[in-house]
Amino acid sequence: MSRFRYCLNASTIRTTPVLRQIEVTRQAGYEAIELWHDHIDEHLRSGGTLTEIRKALDDNGVVAPTTIYLAGWFQPAGEEHVKALDEIRRRLEQSAAVGATFAIAGPPPGKADRALGASHYAELLELGKSFGVKPAFEYLGFVDDINTIDDAIEIIQRSGHPDATVVVDPFHCWRGGGPVSSLSKLKSSQIAISHFNDSPAEPAASLQEDSDRVMPGDGVVDLTFYCDQLASTGYNGYLSLELFREDLWAKDALEVAKLGIEKMRPFVE
Repeated sequence: MSRFRYCLNASTIRTTPVLRQIEVTRQAGYEAIELWHDHIDEHLRSGGTLTEIRKALDDNGVVAPTTIYLAGWFQPAGEEHVKALDEIRRRLEQSAAVGATFAIAGPPPGKADRALGASHYAELLELGKSFGVKPAFEYLGFVDDINTIDDAIEIIQRSGHPDATVVVDPFHCWRGGGPVSSLSKLKSSQIAISHFNDSPAEPAASLQEDSDRVMPGDGVVDLTFYCDQLASTGYNGYLSLELFREDLWAKDALEVAKLGIEKMRPFVE
């Protein structure tokens, strides 16, 4: 019996057009795909429509639980914040059009003003209500400040918003150095989605970037412990395979997606 559900993050087959990404998702056996706004925009620039993307999802029996990503909202305040929200509204409209429940919102790259960011996250969640989409907060292991589960928990708690959720990821735990056991501090309702991947022994964790991620089971992260901690919260949603590897982008997308689901299977079943 599966304790999680299979999802493919479109980053894993990034060079594949979005409609084909959706077909590959179904053909490889995943239930869901996380769509990137950059890929959606490429489709629109080539003359495609959001309606076509939604139809492709429906025709293939695939859902898009999230879209990625919302940036620039955390800080600063003032005119830059207002400008960032204009782009975020555009992206939330796309999220709603493809039926996404969540839109992933990232932290700033440098030192974070946590009080301001938490306030802005509450504002972002209220904005999301008008589109029927919930912005989900993601910690990133390679940023200077908000790079652990505990950091993300602080932001959602300080926001005081009942819809606040986090995105969790074993790579970002490895890279940021925060304890995986902090997953147990979350309720299942506070987890929007779990990305899934592994990390190699080299380079050192503190030097790793997105492109260093490897298939589940091909690295040194204790993914069994990660999944056990995740399941202990009551979470039984999606594990989403998220890789950023040029060697995989150069291969057939369906071949990569099928390999990914086989690599995930020992941790899901």
